[in-house]
Amino acid sequence: MNGTILLNAIQLGLIFAVLSIGEYITVNVMDSPDLTVDGSFVTGAAVCAMLTLQGMPNLGLLASLLAGALCGVATAFLQTKMKIQPLLAGILTMTGLYSINLRIMNNSPTVNLFVGGKPAQTILSNPDTRLFVLLTIVIVIIGLLYFFFKTNLGLMLRASGDNEMMVKSSSINVDNMKFLGLALSNALVGLSGALLAQFQNFADISGGTGMLVLGLAGIIIGEAILRPKNIGMGLVAAAVGAVLYRILYTLALRLGFAAADMNLVSSILVAITISIPYIQKLMKDQKLVKGRKKNA
Repeated sequence: MNGTILLNAIQLGLIFAVLSIGEYITVNVMDSPDLTVDGSFVTGAAVCAMLTLQGMPNLGLLASLLAGALCGVATAFLQTKMKIQPLLAGILTMTGLYSINLRIMNNSPTVNLFVGGKPAQTILSNPDTRLFVLLTIVIVIIGLLYFFFKTNLGLMLRASGDNEMMVKSSSINVDNMKFLGLALSNALVGLSGALLAQFQNFADISGGTGMLVLGLAGIIIGEAILRPKNIGMGLVAAAVGAVLYRILYTLALRLGFAAADMNLVSSILVAITISIPYIQKLMKDQKLVKGRKKNA
């Protein structure tokens, strides 16, 4: 793998790190995986793409945050007010977003970010500063979230995920916490989609397929390697895992795997990573059994 390919993999990894951090909020903080992700990722990309074509790329990034947050609010509404199960609520929102995203993109499945035959100017247009910009964005997000989760509101959100019944008995509105958590999570997912659109210079209606697995892969790989003990390290682990996953993904392509097979490769990689603690336990147990036989 040459330097250019590796750099490109790291840059994409940082973009998907924002996605993994967003999913970390629902998976680890709220203890409720959210299937809205595949839809809100495209929503962020679509909104950003259309505003970028209007000459407002930075506003597009900010709007992607708001658009993603609204997707999360829709899922939270279905969960709390309509009493729909969390997984089903996410599926319903994701399905509805397909049509909404097409409308945002003027009923075109793909929107190219070219103005006058040239790529639109964005914060990711300059290859010399792209890595620094993406790294800065990820660090700022981790820092802001770390301090947020130390505030009273952040602690209430974390407590709602740990023990919902206990929180209800403490007069904390759990429904409001779900609105907050899902909005915050999907806002970051939307931003990740927007960054990818500006990086690739196009937005695609099917670009969200597999994003849930990709984000989970980053979280799982990061936690398997770093073994975080607190929420700050958990956020860092999600980001690091996303970058490592993208490097492994690129390596798999270089080894000859077809692009059409990569979703299968991703699923296998995640399954193996999840099984690491169990495999380590089995190996430890086998060593203990062998030790006892030698001493017998």
